Amino acid sequence: MNKEFLLDVLQRLRSGKLSIEESFELIKDLPYFSIGNVKFDLHRKIRRGLPEVVYGEGKDFETLKILLEKLNEKKENVIVTRLAHEKGKELQKIFSNAEYDYVSRVFFLKNKRIKKKGRGKVLIITAGNSDLPVAKEAFLCSKYLGNDAELIVDVGIAGIHRIFDYKDKIKSSVCIIVVAGMEGALPSYIASICDSPVIGVPTSVGYGANLGGFTALFGMLCNCSGGVAVVNIDNGFGAAYFATLINKG
Repeated sequence: MNKEFLLDVLQRLRSGKLSIEESFELIKDLPYFSIGNVKFDLHRKIRRGLPEVVYGEGKDFETLKILLEKLNEKKENVIVTRLAHEKGKELQKIFSNAEYDYVSRVFFLKNKRIKKKGRGKVLIITAGNSDLPVAKEAFLCSKYLGNDAELIVDVGIAGIHRIFDYKDKIKSSVCIIVVAGMEGALPSYIASICDSPVIGVPTSVGYGANLGGFTALFGMLCNCSGGVAVVNIDNGFGAAYFATLINKG
């Protein structure tokens, strides 16, 4: 539910094309509807310009199924992140208009065409292939939230010459999400060669002293290049949301 939908309901009510009762049926779930302990916020898109995204971990299959059925009836798009493979596979069988990515565990129910509203491109860069699950979460969420997004993989500090093939894309992007584990050095370098805001995403990829991503997190927080913001460990969705706000201008 968004601003355009509400304005359309009100205009049809004023013109007599809808009765008061029919209008009520269309908007009765504002600001949210409940399924057990889950309260889905339909009003968030109106308040913030972006819809609620469902965090899939910890939610049982039946609750997710009912939630998606309700949103399908309302012809709403919805993103579900961190959805286990078994649940994603079963839900994809039920909803023919759904996409599920096994690498990122992102599920997308599509009822409306995604309108690209940003000022330009959101670029997602990974240091290594092992960072791909988090990077694909950032990439797919960026795309589903209405950005022109592109993913570049495996161009980390260990072979930094690989980044030179993409320097034009880096310089022309509105915002760059950089996903890296190990020591988390790549965002600092990317920020040093462009004038776009950079969002660092530390991952839990790395050997023992990586400390489950804390070393990468601290490295990104202590970077020496200006213009780098850092989200939480493995938080590809958070980076995509922030990049979307930047791209909206």
